[in-house]
Amino acid sequence: MSRYFSNVTVFDGRTVKTKQGVHIAGGTIEWIGAHARAPRIARAASEVEGSGRTLTPGLIDCHVHLSFDGEGDFADEATGLTEAKAAVKATRNVARHLAHGVTTVRDLGGMGSSMCDVGKAVDDGVIPGARVVAAGQALTITGGHGHNLSLAREVDGPDAVRKAVREEIKGGARVIKVIATGGVLTPGIGATFTAFTPEELAAAVDEAHKWGRGVAAHAIGAEGSWNAVVAGVDSVEHCVQVNTELAAEMKARGTFRSPTLCAIRGILDNADEVPEYAVTKAASLEAEGRDSFRRAVRAGVRHVCGTDAGTPFNPHGNAPHELVYMVQWGMTPLKAMQAATANGAELLRLPLVGTIEEGKEADLVMFEGNPAESIEHVLSPLMVVKAGDVVGGSIG
Repeated sequence: MSRYFSNVTVFDGRTVKTKQGVHIAGGTIEWIGAHARAPRIARAASEVEGSGRTLTPGLIDCHVHLSFDGEGDFADEATGLTEAKAAVKATRNVARHLAHGVTTVRDLGGMGSSMCDVGKAVDDGVIPGARVVAAGQALTITGGHGHNLSLAREVDGPDAVRKAVREEIKGGARVIKVIATGGVLTPGIGATFTAFTPEELAAAVDEAHKWGRGVAAHAIGAEGSWNAVVAGVDSVEHCVQVNTELAAEMKARGTFRSPTLCAIRGILDNADEVPEYAVTKAASLEAEGRDSFRRAVRAGVRHVCGTDAGTPFNPHGNAPHELVYMVQWGMTPLKAMQAATANGAELLRLPLVGTIEEGKEADLVMFEGNPAESIEHVLSPLMVVKAGDVVGGSIG
């Protein structure tokens, strides 16, 4: 079915234009331009009135855990998790993203290769949901962050790391995740503890890039973040301790930063239902995280939207709330929307999504008002379109 969005404001992933028209057919964006100059074929399509509304690319959440539902005790939820159960839970969770305007997600740690299989099932049309770029299992050091969870495998030494990268790719991984520091949700290890050595990180990046895969580094502390950036990772997840030197290096290299503010807020806003060790660590990082966020934004570090959905009280489909937090912490609405669209697509190496351009996938969201000016509009999508099909929203 072909549709024509008439007289609509368009945020194309980079800039905003008013009084536009967008024609989609066969899952593809066929035409975009001034509404007054719409071609005859667009005028003959099913019209969607866009006056007072804004059309954006489908949102991209670059950090989720589809195997988890956001229960208060993350480790307890992982107990007894099998690949089959993880896949069943992910089937439900990947569909939840669509309702909130999220058409693409990157899963950064699941049980075995189950999330890779879920991503393929979405691509093949077996199940509905946001498209999935999955990492398989994350790589962590022996005893490191995530060792107590099913989403990470323990590996030590450059050669072993390189082999693990190959094994994850063999299992279907489209991205590799390395855990470069400690974390909030693993007891017995400090959140800023420096984990993998520079040599181990370099081996992971070199091997992954040879296979055309990006690398995401979980890193909270400054030293671990620096090691990851210098090793050449494509994104740093959380990246709480950002000093001037690190910000400059990330800017120079084009390294993306995924701040995952929803993860901190989910823990701190529900402190009485989350394990005390996790609350204590999250509380110690919040103020520093706010300072680092502003420092990174001022330095021109490129950001993406990543929620860490699946962590405590951080439900799937939370990307709009992440954008609201990013603006509250010091980013402009326009930059936040760029983070969730064009920047995310570039990081995930998905050239056909993330922007509204002729010939690209018709992944679109229509909002009342303009979220690139007032970010709160992103919380209530009117229509969600994935590959030309209406998959969510209050109209359609």
